[in-house]
Amino acid sequence: MAEENGDVGGIATLTKKDFTSDQEPRWCPGCGDYAILAAVQGFMPELGIEPHNTVFISGIGCSGRFTYYMDTYGFHGIHGRAPAIATGVATANPDLHVWVVTGDGDALSIGGNHLIHALRRNVNIKILMFNNQIYGLTKGQYSPTSEVGKVTKSTPFGSVDHPFNPVALALGAEATFVARTVDNDRKHLTDVLRQATEHPGSAFVEIYQNCNVFNDGAFDLIRDKQQGVHNQIRLVDGEPIVFDEGTRCVRVGENGRLEIATVAESDPSSIVTHDIHGRPSLAFALAHLSHGPTEPTCIGVFHEEDRPTYGEAVRSQLERAVERLGPGDLKALLHGGDTWTVG
Repeated sequence: MAEENGDVGGIATLTKKDFTSDQEPRWCPGCGDYAILAAVQGFMPELGIEPHNTVFISGIGCSGRFTYYMDTYGFHGIHGRAPAIATGVATANPDLHVWVVTGDGDALSIGGNHLIHALRRNVNIKILMFNNQIYGLTKGQYSPTSEVGKVTKSTPFGSVDHPFNPVALALGAEATFVARTVDNDRKHLTDVLRQATEHPGSAFVEIYQNCNVFNDGAFDLIRDKQQGVHNQIRLVDGEPIVFDEGTRCVRVGENGRLEIATVAESDPSSIVTHDIHGRPSLAFALAHLSHGPTEPTCIGVFHEEDRPTYGEAVRSQLERAVERLGPGDLKALLHGGDTWTVG
């Protein structure tokens, strides 16, 4: 553990090894999950939080394996229930640093309600949603984020479902921190994780993650180095939204809607300056700027706001109840009110 790595000034020095379990990661060769795992394991020591004060909770899917590879406390839950489990953990023990690792199928299908309620309650958890637009673990069925017309084993003639926009969904649930990043850009991914960690409350991070077996190349326009430089719209708080090596921008059009245009043909006053603390309407518009990762797409932090966390509200309520009614009596509670005897 950390003390074996030495300490400076009485503070233990943590390393990646402290967060790496003895389990061999087992995903398909080339899976984007490997890059995310390496980034998270490398980032965790920066926080200065001991592994025994950290919990990773996952659901069902390829992402569910994540908990086994982190040398922290972990819980591999059932399909879609990771946010509910994490809510209990974070509320019961506010000293723990709680992470949820989930996928587009796990989070947005059977787990959809758990996700939105954890976000609206502002539970102090960090949710990493790996989006590969496919069900990978069960061998390639379409998922809630698959594009219309997606041909899979479960949709041989093409999906007719309109896909979820995860960022827009999180914003609609009034999440207090919403971001998007990509699996193969370690610096950007780590920067977003750092900002999510510093945020008090629920943080939702969508990560474009390549499934090279069942949906290879779905995010090439954004992930590929040569194409990404032209199609990643990197959001930086307080800066004008320009991309494609400074040649294109996001501006306010004549009808008030956001649109992509060339910088040379745009009035500087019409170019949007990003404001993560502004009205959610800006973030919502940016989330809908593209119809998916086959067009120039925004990555980075879309929105952040301060709001009391769910745990703070619960503890405050308990303190007021104790002041008013005195210490609780479980037996009196169980036998109080309307009770009856059977037989």
